[in-house]
Amino acid sequence: MSWADILGNAWDAIRMHRLRSALTALGILIGIAAVVLTVGLGQGAQRQVSTQLSALGGNLLIISPGSSTSGGVRGGFGSASTLTVADATALSSATAAPDIAAVAPILQSNSQSLLNGSTNWTTTVVGTTPSWLPVRGRTLSSGRFITAAEQSSAAAVTVLAADTASELFSPLNPVGQTVTINSVPYEVVGVLAAAGSDSTTNLDDQAIVPLSTAAQRVVGGSNRTSVQTIYVKAGTPDRLTGAYQEANAILAYRHGISATGTADFTITTQQSVISTTSNVDRTLTTLLIGIAALSLLVGGVGVMNIMLVSVKERTREIGLRKALGGTPAAIRRQFLSEASMLGLTGGLLGVACGLGAAAALPHVISNPISVSVPWILTAIATAIVIGIGFGVYPAARAARLSPIDALRSE
Repeated sequence: MSWADILGNAWDAIRMHRLRSALTALGILIGIAAVVLTVGLGQGAQRQVSTQLSALGGNLLIISPGSSTSGGVRGGFGSASTLTVADATALSSATAAPDIAAVAPILQSNSQSLLNGSTNWTTTVVGTTPSWLPVRGRTLSSGRFITAAEQSSAAAVTVLAADTASELFSPLNPVGQTVTINSVPYEVVGVLAAAGSDSTTNLDDQAIVPLSTAAQRVVGGSNRTSVQTIYVKAGTPDRLTGAYQEANAILAYRHGISATGTADFTITTQQSVISTTSNVDRTLTTLLIGIAALSLLVGGVGVMNIMLVSVKERTREIGLRKALGGTPAAIRRQFLSEASMLGLTGGLLGVACGLGAAAALPHVISNPISVSVPWILTAIATAIVIGIGFGVYPAARAARLSPIDALRSE
């Protein structure tokens, strides 16, 4: 008997019991669909995190101040005011730090109210220098960015992020208009192109002003000489390690630090943030795949059960085939073909359901789902393997039947 005949007979046996076969394939369908969706959600989350963190700019070092202590209570990292504008200036030295291409200190004030006539919007005001734009890898949709002259003179100018500009001025062009911050009118000189969000901040909802302007007119007080973050951009990716060592050495010298354990600042690389977050996503994805594998196991048990029922129902047929010269190997192939076909059917339907859900769910849960072709092929192959694996025992049982006993069965 050729393989075409074997597969044809297997398909006929499945069609004769449509409802039973459909219910058997349903267990595998659910498991495969779960695998496709789980992997898609995991990979989509990893890509989203990478995209969001890439919005910070390439080759970045993120320098944060250490922790503060107040009333015997220690705050978290970043709560102290140990970084200054002078630190950022020192890091900008091409002589002391040849691997550092640009430095952008940040002094920001949250929940500031911006006014455009009777329209108001609460956002984050970020004070920085002209180097912020290339360091953060941002672009402008209209207008220009703040200049060195405006930084030197503490000019009342601002560059609005996309959402902030839309909330205050839509549908008008904000460039050339005036917005009021802390009762001071600021000229809008540019609008940033949309960039989405990073892990903690909506990058499209902020107002950028010169660092000197933020220190004098927005923050003020004793904090006007300190900064909350210093972004350092290495010249090239392969110079990031050198930039890290130079930044660490310069700040340690300026802050009088002799041991790394007493440092009042932390330096984080962008890649370490991406790696940590991706590892968490991979762990969760693996856990969810394990749960989906249980569904496949249940589906496999269903295949074994239905194949044992099929062997029982077709005992006389098996006896007749053996009496006419059918070998145990041929009988075994027959039932394994049926089991694998059930697995393949469940796998294909499961992939179809998974792809359909992957297309529909992002509109409901607002999370991306990345469809992986290798994983889809792996899922289909797994469905076939499950069908064959759980069909081995029923096929072996059918192959071992004695022709005489099988023909005498009722």
